[in-house]
Amino acid sequence: MKRFTMPAEWAPHQGTWFSWPHNPDTWPTQLEATQRALGEAVAALSAEEHVWINVFDDDHAAAVRARLPAHTRLDAVSFETIPTNDAWCRDHGAIFVTDGDGRLTALNFGFNAWGDKYPPYDLDDAVPPQMAGRLGAPVVTVPHVLEGGSLDVNGAGALLTTSQCLLHPNRAPGRGPRSRGEMEALLHEYLGAEQVFWLGDGIVGDDTDGHVDDITRFVAEDTVITAMEPDPGDPNHRPLQDNRELLETFRLADGRSLKVVEIPMPEPVTLDGERLPASYANFLIANGLVLVPVFGCDRDGDALAIIESCFPGRRVVGIDCRDVVVGLGTLHCLSQQVPAV
Repeated sequence: MKRFTMPAEWAPHQGTWFSWPHNPDTWPTQLEATQRALGEAVAALSAEEHVWINVFDDDHAAAVRARLPAHTRLDAVSFETIPTNDAWCRDHGAIFVTDGDGRLTALNFGFNAWGDKYPPYDLDDAVPPQMAGRLGAPVVTVPHVLEGGSLDVNGAGALLTTSQCLLHPNRAPGRGPRSRGEMEALLHEYLGAEQVFWLGDGIVGDDTDGHVDDITRFVAEDTVITAMEPDPGDPNHRPLQDNRELLETFRLADGRSLKVVEIPMPEPVTLDGERLPASYANFLIANGLVLVPVFGCDRDGDALAIIESCFPGRRVVGIDCRDVVVGLGTLHCLSQQVPAV
């Protein structure tokens, strides 16, 4: 039974929600730089839509407000006293959908820090009902672990995900991995997915077990951007090529093939010899705007131009995420959109 529908990210927003970065375990020496980068994102978004930011208390709100750039529209920014363990609002925040009458509804999936990798996460797991309460939206609790970064929708019944993540046993603790059929029924009931397009593995360095928002994203009902690694010696080359080949096999409900736009991976970003999950596919779509993580390399310009070509009428703004990605995610991972209904 289909109960809800998840709008595409490019559909009109009420605004975008963040949990302010504060955890030094996530950014041991890069926390201040990460906060600056997110401040630039908030400033850009505030010119187009509302921004909510989760903070610990009034003192924390004042400190965050003081860190925002001078060109931020502060009348478009709300500070919400919703304490968190970390900043990854895409995954611990509510997933907003519409019900059969078109009303905004917040889904409260379980959150276990990507398979119990980073305890404690009790504060993060308690975030979705609080977000719903701030908006006066009903909340529906779903007794399954699911993160927002593990899926992407076209707003017309198609959903992208990866088998590496959604079928991983650490997302179903105590019972073993769920089957594709079980997951497809869940995605149909709560997100309105009529079709589920299963990709394979994610990129190297991704601690989420292959979130799709680092590899392939819908940019229109019939079009995706997919990350490609041109160097055959790079460990990302083969998995991304395999996913590219899978995209050729998918058909929309009316029989059409997907249009596929290739985007390069950035040159490798590392820390202490370890590969970080830097990807231009982790962009954030907002009203009149697309924010794109960039990494100070030669491929940044090509990536920005490709994304701009997919979003006529929207400004495309690069945000330097070389420090942000040390936390193993960037702009899309940090954010959660609230649809306009």
